[in-house]
Parts: sequence; C-alpha cells; structure tokens
Amino acid sequence: MAPDITRRILARWSDADPKYVPLLVDGHVQGVILPAPHEAFERACRQAGIEPLASDQFEIRSLRDFGQAPAGKIAVLKDGLWPGITRGPAVEGRGDETASASREPWVDSNGYRVSYLRTLYPDRPALLGYEPKLQDRVVPFDSLELALIEAWDPGGNYLLTFEPRFRQALLEGDQKAREALRRLGRTAAWLEQHADLFGQPLFATITLLIEEGRTAEIANLMFRRGVSPSLARADQPPPPEPARLVLVAVDIRPLNPALRDRILAHAAAGASVVVNGSWWRGGALKPLRKDEDRDVFALGRGQIIAYRTAIADPSEFAMDVIDIVTHRRRPVRIWNAPAAIATATGKGLLHCINYGSPVEDGVQARIQGRFTRATLLRPERPDIELRTARRGSTTEVMIPELNRLAVVVFK
Repeated sequence: MAPDITRRILARWSDADPKYVPLLVDGHVQGVILPAPHEAFERACRQAGIEPLASDQFEIRSLRDFGQAPAGKIAVLKDGLWPGITRGPAVEGRGDETASASREPWVDSNGYRVSYLRTLYPDRPALLGYEPKLQDRVVPFDSLELALIEAWDPGGNYLLTFEPRFRQALLEGDQKAREALRRLGRTAAWLEQHADLFGQPLFATITLLIEEGRTAEIANLMFRRGVSPSLARADQPPPPEPARLVLVAVDIRPLNPALRDRILAHAAAGASVVVNGSWWRGGALKPLRKDEDRDVFALGRGQIIAYRTAIADPSEFAMDVIDIVTHRRRPVRIWNAPAAIATATGKGLLHCINYGSPVEDGVQARIQGRFTRATLLRPERPDIELRTARRGSTTEVMIPELNRLAVVVFK
C-alpha cells in the first residue's frame, strides 16, 4: 500500500550516513527516500521518528502522463523550475534580482502546477518532485523553503530535493546553510500546524477551463499576473453562478454541442465568456464590436469575447482578463511586491508568496468582500491583527512586511 504523503514533509536524501540524520530532523523531515536500501541509516531514521520510504513506491511522471501512473503508485511530477527570481546567469554575491529595461523581476514558480494537478487528477496527491537544474544560477539557501511553501499553499506537496550547493554546505557544517535548514524546519512545522488554511477553493470570479496536456502556460501566467483564477476541467464546466464574472475557455479542443451550450450558458446568465477557435459558434449571438485581435458578441445578459487566433502571449492575455473583469472586481490585488503571487479564497483568505527579497516597507492588499477584522499569520512571527478599510466591494489591509509567506484571515 502506498504511504499517505498528502500532508507530510518528505525528502530525497543520497548521503546514507547516520551522522546526517540530525540534519533531516532539523528540516522537520518525516519521511526520507533513499536511492538504495541502507540498514544503518534507515535504523537511525526510525529512531529519530523519520520513516524510510522505498523509491519503488513512487512513479516519476511528466505532466502529459501524470494520470497514467499505475494504481498503488504515488505519481511524482518531474516538471518544474527551481523557484525564485531569474534574470539569466547569476553572479556570486550579486543574487538573481538583476536589472532589466522593464525593472520587472521574472518569477519562476510552480504553485499553479499543483492547482492544475488537483483539478485534472483529484484522486491523486498533487506531489511535485522536480530536481534542481540550475546551470550557472546561484540561489539562496532558503529557496528550498520557498519550494515547500508554494506547493503546500494550493494544497499539494513537494518532495524536498536539496540543490547541490546547499547540500554540500550542510554536510560541511556551514552555519548559514544550517540556519536556512532550521528555518525550513520551522516553516514546515508551521505549514503542518496550519494545514486547514491551504488548498481552499479560490474565488470563482475568474474561472479558467483547462485540459490535460494543454493550457498549463495560460494557467501559469494567470497566477503570476495576480488573476487568482479558479480552475475547472473543460469537459466538466461548472454551472453558472452570480459570483462567476468571467469564464475563460481558450486553446481547448473543440467541444461537443452539449458542452458548448453549458459554457455559453454562463454568458446567457450575465458573465463574460472568453473563447477562441470556432467550437463556440451557435446561439443567438449579436455582434457588438471588433477589437484589434478579438470580436465581441452579446449573448443573453452577458457577452462572448472571441479571440481570432490561439493565445500567443499568455502574459498579455492574463492582463486582458484583468481588464475584462476590471480592477474593481478582481478577486485580489497587491502593491509594492513585484515578485509576489497573491491568491484569494471564497472564505476570506488572502495568500501571498514572495519569490524575491523581503519587502520591509509594507504590502498593500485588497480582497473581494466586506470584512471588519483581519489577522496576519506568518511562519517567522506571531499572529497580529491588521486594520481594515472598505474600498468599494473590497477590503484593504497593509501587510507590514513580507518575507516568504503571508496569510491574512478576514472575518
């Protein structure tokens, strides 16, 4: 029987010497996977409360064949990028946040992959297991903590894999590396303690339909641009509801008439339905206008926004979706944190993950809904109450500082 890995801290470890078990304890590791059996090391792990796990219980898969992993095996997604900020090869001592003409940092993130897997394969744990392929890139030691945070936040997990420089520094007793490991352990314990905050359904305001092997990059950039989309399977579109203002159904395979009608029903009920291709044509469409790259039709109380071609630039498309829903009605918005990704749930939770340097002069944040109280939770500091301010249909708070993760609970 496959072990339960949904909410456990798991790690790959290749240095099977019992003297290194305290390192795993410091990292709050609860299960360890070795490349080969090692009796003395496994015995030391068990004595420390760490469960040795056989590597043959896990099945390494790509996104395209994740759902085909054999029954009884734990599928591990090998696709992924080492999280953080990239601007090309880094220079030792300079970090990765180098300047560019736009001054906007490029964020490598993987949290959207968890949401993607949970939507397409709800019966399988969403376990990420990418390995560091950094080439000349130098990353801070706490990037492994970031990898765990971004996987847990949407309800998944990450199979901890120590990048070579970090692992070597740990084995050599480097104090900065050991301190980063202790912070990883503190965060891991905090995530476990607050597990009920994570994996909650996001606001349905903007819903993106996804398909196996397609639309992943659109989901990626929608999360990166702060759209905070709710994901749903294209072959199982959700029913219309007042909270759903935009339904995105682009770059999907042609649908049968029944599915098409279920999607167009959102426009009839008052939503904006964003499409491309030709599968959506049908019904009482009334031409409204022609934009540079799309046509707009009225349907019922809503509209169809039809792009004439496939989505060539998912980043620009994500910004288009924000324009469609408007800033006033988008689920969440943050300021002064260009390397952060924010999401919001329908139960009044704002999650903010920072991929760059700590923001010490405050992050302004708004979430849809009218709330009177807000509590800020972070792994590294005690909980604090935040002052709330009403801004139209949203509630605004100021997060005093943002390290890696901040969760604001609104009531």
